Amino acid sequence: MFLKINSQCVYLDPAPRAAFERADETRPRLDQRDETFVPHVLPIVVGTTVDFPNNDRVFHNVFSFHDGKRFDLGLYPVGTMKRVTFDHPGLSRIFCNIHPNMAAYVMAVDTPYYAQSDERGAFTLSGVPPGTYTYHAWRPGGDTLTGAVTVGANKTLEIVW
Repeated sequence: MFLKINSQCVYLDPAPRAAFERADETRPRLDQRDETFVPHVLPIVVGTTVDFPNNDRVFHNVFSFHDGKRFDLGLYPVGTMKRVTFDHPGLSRIFCNIHPNMAAYVMAVDTPYYAQSDERGAFTLSGVPPGTYTYHAWRPGGDTLTGAVTVGANKTLEIVW
């Protein structure tokens, strides 16, 4: 299925249970560079551990205290890394208490069918079994857009937000 929407994080539910049997071989990371989190939005599956490396030239103290996963990694220097496991679904707003302009978002979803869009809002969800799903699309500063989609072979759907 191909879906185009002006969003940064899109996911489908319900996911067939067998879909979770796929193994993700790479660990996602929310890097710190030039007093910025990279990427700005990071969608992941619930239960995923995310690396928080400090590849900046200064100390950082990464934390999240709203909704989603709550944590405080404490102060850590250049060249070190901390990890957080996101054990329940939801949006975690990530900040650095030393640099108030630093902000990022981790969206933990309970489905393996999710994507992060490119700068044009385009993305691809592949391997989705035929069926009817509820889609959710979210972007910073916006409400979550929710609707229904029926997936078939080579189906393309475009939604304007």
